[in-house]
Amino acid sequence: MTTTPFTKRVKRRITARMHDFFAVCPPGLRAGCLRELKALDIPVQDIQLLPGGVAFSCRLNHACLANLWLRSPARILMRIARFQADRFHILEKKLTAIDWELFLPAGTQPAIQVTTHTSRLYHSDAVAERCRPIIQAALGTTSAQNQRSPLQMIPQTVMVRAENDRFDISLDMSGIPLFKRGIKQQITQAPLRENLAFAILDAAGFTPEDPLIDPMCGAGTFAIEGAMIQAHIPPGFFRGFAFETWPGFSPAAFAHAKSLAAKHFFPAGPVFASDTDPGAVEALTANLARHPFLAPVQASRQNFFDMLPDQMIHKKGVVVLNPPYGRRLEPDQNTKNLYRQISRKLAADFKGWRVGLVFPKKHMADLNHPGLAGFGFFHGGLDLAAGIGTI
Repeated sequence: MTTTPFTKRVKRRITARMHDFFAVCPPGLRAGCLRELKALDIPVQDIQLLPGGVAFSCRLNHACLANLWLRSPARILMRIARFQADRFHILEKKLTAIDWELFLPAGTQPAIQVTTHTSRLYHSDAVAERCRPIIQAALGTTSAQNQRSPLQMIPQTVMVRAENDRFDISLDMSGIPLFKRGIKQQITQAPLRENLAFAILDAAGFTPEDPLIDPMCGAGTFAIEGAMIQAHIPPGFFRGFAFETWPGFSPAAFAHAKSLAAKHFFPAGPVFASDTDPGAVEALTANLARHPFLAPVQASRQNFFDMLPDQMIHKKGVVVLNPPYGRRLEPDQNTKNLYRQISRKLAADFKGWRVGLVFPKKHMADLNHPGLAGFGFFHGGLDLAAGIGTI
């Protein structure tokens, strides 16, 4: 790359410096994200568990690798400024002092998301309107919007948070939420998010050596996430990120990191995914066919209550279930009866297996007949829990 005064500024101010980052996590996933960060083979410092996620410090290139490898977060934010402002003219002055062109690509018109709490500048739309022209003036505009590359189509977002007149300005590194792994092109109704599936698998003690059975697979989120773990594939390997168009991003270094990861891929399996819904099995089969590493995943139309795991595999592993509940139930189904039947089936045929079982949280005491230890999470506006234990 040609060295210019601008690239020297980027190197001096952005790539060579330590920065603060924040991994945004859904409720219940912060502790898992903390463990993931500590286990990463990258120099990360000052890891802190905070409300809403995990804070850490590192260089930009290492934060890019965190996006590539972390399974728990929804997104990772880069903190670029922090200041006090209780008047709009002060806010505008502080925003103008930020070297936006060193962080975001020229011509970008980022979305601006504002949240305020107990601040004099409390009107989020008014704050956003003060931000927008300052950022656009720094970045300029482009007329080639219809000729943008796929990476340039990934949304750029500036996050503005004000609390007690203290402003935090951040950039969304991830763009598309991190739970979108870039594998599932066909989905079913209300699929479980991949980071939630990982959290349940992780809580159940799933390892790359374990067989996995996902007998109410729907879109196959558990099966695909488990297969990626077995194959040692980074969760972000098949997708793009907002940071890939930033001036401080090193395509060569990131490509090298992905190349090193690819050298350690292993065949997935054994993973068994099944459902009684032919549409779900068809969608999963189509998603599996797009990626050779998923070929060992066996997808079939089968009823969980007819399944005999000892005839499928001789090694005990992990079974995960996300049964239908609420509006997903058939008109003639009853939630309590369904979970009672599941409990009997697990006790009869899955002795010694570790299990992850999803519940509507408010009914957990009534539905959790195996007496599994649970942790709560939210998904699709629902308050859920995962029961974890060994049958």
